[in-house]
Amino acid sequence: MTGHPKDARSKATAPVTLADIAKLAGVSLVTVSRAINTPHLVKPRTLEAIETAIARTGYVPNLLAGGLASRKTKLVAAIVPSVASTMFAETIEGLNAELVSAGYQVLLGLSGYDIDQERELTRAILARRPDGIILTGIAHLKETRAMLTGAGLPIVEIWDSTPSPLDTAVGFSHPAVGALVAEYLLAAGYDRYAQIGANDPRAMQRRDGFIKRLTGIATVETSTIEMSAPATFKDGRRAVGELLDQGGGSIAVFCSSDVVAHGALTEAYVRGCRIPEDLAIVGFGDFDFAPYTHPPLTTVRIDRRMIGTKAARAILAKLSGDETVVPMIDIDFEIIKRATA
Repeated sequence: MTGHPKDARSKATAPVTLADIAKLAGVSLVTVSRAINTPHLVKPRTLEAIETAIARTGYVPNLLAGGLASRKTKLVAAIVPSVASTMFAETIEGLNAELVSAGYQVLLGLSGYDIDQERELTRAILARRPDGIILTGIAHLKETRAMLTGAGLPIVEIWDSTPSPLDTAVGFSHPAVGALVAEYLLAAGYDRYAQIGANDPRAMQRRDGFIKRLTGIATVETSTIEMSAPATFKDGRRAVGELLDQGGGSIAVFCSSDVVAHGALTEAYVRGCRIPEDLAIVGFGDFDFAPYTHPPLTTVRIDRRMIGTKAARAILAKLSGDETVVPMIDIDFEIIKRATA
């Protein structure tokens, strides 16, 4: 007889315990505790069996006192790539405002766009037993996924769209953004099309969507300049300068962020390009400076703060036992037409 889906879900999300590790390794609870706290006192073969069980289940040792383990910490952890950019700063602000108003605090970790660093942050954060965790993106290492699913906590992945989130996702389709920009620029008609920007996963998805939409219509040029995330104003100037040096008629450029686009626009202005006749530029993010560049920047707008707000609401709903939270919460995006394209 097949069990009720709710029962199956409860089992799937139940946290891995010390008793589970002991049973899997065929040892006592005391031995597992000793292996975690004083491994040099455990026989090598026994230690190996326990470590294998921990790796297999994704178990993360609890750093809190045993008596506190069952209590709520009123802490929600969030892992983001950076706080240096407005892109994620506003998301954090929305997240924090919503959680604080509900009596929770945010524990923030910075991954630096590095999935190995995300894994280590996840390990350290889960050991402190937050009530929920929020991660940026949907690309995680196998070990990270094992730890997250083994923790049995509400999880929200942000800034991406996926039909199969770890738990719940709040975001949008980055390839769809790229395709929308391609269609917008195609309608204006340019001799050349190009994409410049950072090498982070979401920027690359937007690039791929842009290229795919133009396949069979035009060849998309890219810069040879390596742009580590987050890409800078300087990167934008250098990259568009490289494209302009190649000549070949009018060109439409999609940039991975408004910061890169601002750099590209400045370089074009210095060179005396007519905007948007000779060079069209579309950014991403609709940063606060975008309406005030010269000329004003055409860009893609996403409600960055709303991503954080909805992620926090999803976590809070799950913590209250609400089982109606949908797996994928979509955030709208749109092109804001200004003078650069």
